[in-house]
Amino acid sequence: MGAIVTAVSRSAEHTFSKPTEPVIRLLAGLGVEGDAHLGKTVQHRSRVARDPSQPNLRQVHLVHAELHDELRAAGFAVSAGEMGENVTTRGLDLLALSTGTRLRLGETAVVELTGLRNPCVQLDRFQRGLLAAVLDRDEEGNVVRKAGVMGVVLAGGEVRPGDPIHVELPDPPHRRLERV
Repeated sequence: MGAIVTAVSRSAEHTFSKPTEPVIRLLAGLGVEGDAHLGKTVQHRSRVARDPSQPNLRQVHLVHAELHDELRAAGFAVSAGEMGENVTTRGLDLLALSTGTRLRLGETAVVELTGLRNPCVQLDRFQRGLLAAVLDRDEEGNVVRKAGVMGVVLAGGEVRPGDPIHVELPDPPHRRLERV
């Protein structure tokens, strides 16, 4: 089985969790229609406070369902949309992809990955200990952020659970995802 979308979520309010929907519509250059983070310029409150003219490199937040599985096995109650993601995937190692990777979602939507989600204290407000659970260290002691990836919408379209995901890697050299 190939990579698929398992859930889609959005929230018009700046809430931590986003309710799942039967379908979301991605809008080129903007993000998820009806989502609080929709826009050409940054919409995350902390980033708006610093510089509201920054480009919005966080239009779409994707999390792999395998992270939810891992967190549930560690005793957390987490399901799709509850960590603020717009798209939940399965069968795709999102964290291993390169900056600039394009994900074709459904029939027409294309999201280009811009970086890793930088997990914050809101995770602990949702469930105590969750922030530490989505951070790890690699063999060299570098921080590994497991809370998903961010992207921008290159081509719009509807995305729904069950849609296939096709991966298009950028031309080499590949650059690993950094926090964005």
